[in-house]
Amino acid sequence: MTTRSTVSSLSALPEGAVVVAGWVDTVRDQKAVQFVILRDETGAVQLVTKAVREIDPEVADSAGRMALTELIGTLNAGTFITVTGELVHDERVKLGGLEVKIQSLTVIAAAEPEPPIADDSSSDKRMDWRFLDLRRPEANLIFRVQTTFEHAMRCWWVDNGFIELHTPKLMASASESRAELFEMDYFETKAYLAQSPQFFKQMAQPAGFGAIFEIGPAFRADPSFTSRHATEFTSVDAEISWVDSHEDVMAMHEAVIVAGLTAVKDKHGEAIQTAFGVEVTVPAQPFPRISLADAHEILKGRGYTVPRADGDLDPEGERQLSAYVKEEFGHEFVFVTDYFTGIRPFYHMRHEGNPELTNSYDLLFNGTEISTGAQREHRVDVLIGQAKDKGLDPEELDFYLDFFRHGVPPHGGFGMGLARFLMLLLGLPSIRETTYLFRGPNRLLP
Repeated sequence: MTTRSTVSSLSALPEGAVVVAGWVDTVRDQKAVQFVILRDETGAVQLVTKAVREIDPEVADSAGRMALTELIGTLNAGTFITVTGELVHDERVKLGGLEVKIQSLTVIAAAEPEPPIADDSSSDKRMDWRFLDLRRPEANLIFRVQTTFEHAMRCWWVDNGFIELHTPKLMASASESRAELFEMDYFETKAYLAQSPQFFKQMAQPAGFGAIFEIGPAFRADPSFTSRHATEFTSVDAEISWVDSHEDVMAMHEAVIVAGLTAVKDKHGEAIQTAFGVEVTVPAQPFPRISLADAHEILKGRGYTVPRADGDLDPEGERQLSAYVKEEFGHEFVFVTDYFTGIRPFYHMRHEGNPELTNSYDLLFNGTEISTGAQREHRVDVLIGQAKDKGLDPEELDFYLDFFRHGVPPHGGFGMGLARFLMLLLGLPSIRETTYLFRGPNRLLP
């Protein structure tokens, strides 16, 4: 039995017998010849056979050929088939310069005649039939890019002595804002879905792990319907010990991103350019750094005043600041640093000598915030005071505060949304496109 060959492997094979399998993309049923475009997980190839409309007594296999002709005429787009044939290299064939002459064709699973979605279907309709929507070559490419990006980040972390963790997603108390928690019954008590691995990745610091990372799910009960929010998302997190400030965290953060983008550009750069019209750029290091106070002044100079009372950048402020950085530095990334205490969590370390500012940052990419990072406060008495300042009850944080009662080094880290990063990298309109199965306030299926 001949082993199945993927479409991407055909160009390296010699002419001769081959078995291919996948789903029918299109059928061109002409009078004398039939063409089937077969697509699999790696690409598309043209299949061809002569059409036999009536039995020719001079052709020994004419009855069989006629049966094949009739079968091809019944194929619907999306039907999964296996084909045995002869591989031919022919530069005249527009699709890859090769084709397979069909000898036999077996229908593995037939598709219904009318597909439920089309190229012009709405986003919601496509999400209803996501498994069909994902058959698009550009959708397949998105998740190959994701795989390459994640793998490159992991390699960088592992090569630099980091430990990968898998933290619990069931928690006894909040790690961020209680308003954004999903609460659930848990035997005789209540549990919450983790908004981030924040507390757990910090716990690794007094455990003596030194440097850790995690790529895993996180949950936010945020009723937002924007293009960049989801109720369940994949969070990319890292935490390191012995930092002097958030500068150390930013240096690690940008190094990981550069490693990821270098791999993506090398492996998928041409395909991304073809599918999305985007040129992948590996950013220069260090990334630009602008304090939040300076960002406000820059924006005012461009005629824009951030409307938020707390001083945090709004989406338009992020876009305007990123445009400035692109113009001035030719860079797609910018760290906005030194955030005001009022808009940061209690565990962010405050500036020495200026308690109104924190050793923290947001990272903007192509006009949108993708990540928050900071140096953490590691002194338990200071932590308790800062929690009280935020209106939190230290007793409810006892399990977290215990981390700091038995010795912990200065540390810091970041959390970054994976789907949002990919959306901005590929120039797509929503994280729905870069999330395998999207979850939002009104979507729990498929």
